Amino acid sequence: MKNIKWKLKNVFLKVYTLLSQAMSNYQCLLFDLDGTLVDSRADLINSVNLMLNELGRDSLSNHQVINFVGEGARLLVERALRVTRNGGAEEREIDYALKLFRRHYREHLLDETHVYPEVEETLEYLAHLPKVIVTNKPYEFTIALLEGLGLTRHFKVIIGGDSLPERKPSPLMLLEGARRCQAEASRSLMIGDTHLDIAAGKAAGMKTCGYVAGFRGRAELLEAGADFLIESFGSLRLLADCG
Repeated sequence: MKNIKWKLKNVFLKVYTLLSQAMSNYQCLLFDLDGTLVDSRADLINSVNLMLNELGRDSLSNHQVINFVGEGARLLVERALRVTRNGGAEEREIDYALKLFRRHYREHLLDETHVYPEVEETLEYLAHLPKVIVTNKPYEFTIALLEGLGLTRHFKVIIGGDSLPERKPSPLMLLEGARRCQAEASRSLMIGDTHLDIAAGKAAGMKTCGYVAGFRGRAELLEAGADFLIESFGSLRLLADCG
């Protein structure tokens, strides 16, 4: 029994050492927001359905709304309109509905949204590394959410979905975030919960880490080819430990 425990301990130490050595060269950590740092599902679902109800349409299920999340507010609204009328939506309809959604979300974005377990402790532990928010969420809501939850102080750079001409899966915001941190893309790590995050990270030439407990789950992250998967946020302490 003692021999087995000794062998297991050695294996763990070897794995820990290899991971620490592999990750110790990272100069910058980049994070998605919704589904990675915070669970915002309830407030997004509520705001979409308040918008639809104001337009005289039926509410969508939680699953439907969350499947529409990730590529920016306008696409979220457009998809919700399409599915509730079984067809296309004109640009003026989308524009009007987007205004309604933004009003509702502005009023409700902190009703139930909360930080995932171990996030704050892990960000504090990794204070020695510059960190960036790269989210397709509009900048206005990104700032309001981060400030409301007390997370702003952890991030050197915050880039929203309307901050630059392109959003994820384009690598543009990731490359810009790394540049502002004076970090090389090849020595940066992108952490997110969807295929968009992984695709953007790979396109930027970065290593990628999928957060399994986020909105989309393990299968999507595996299919996207994430370099690492973490079940709990605290696992980043191992992955990004610079010793």
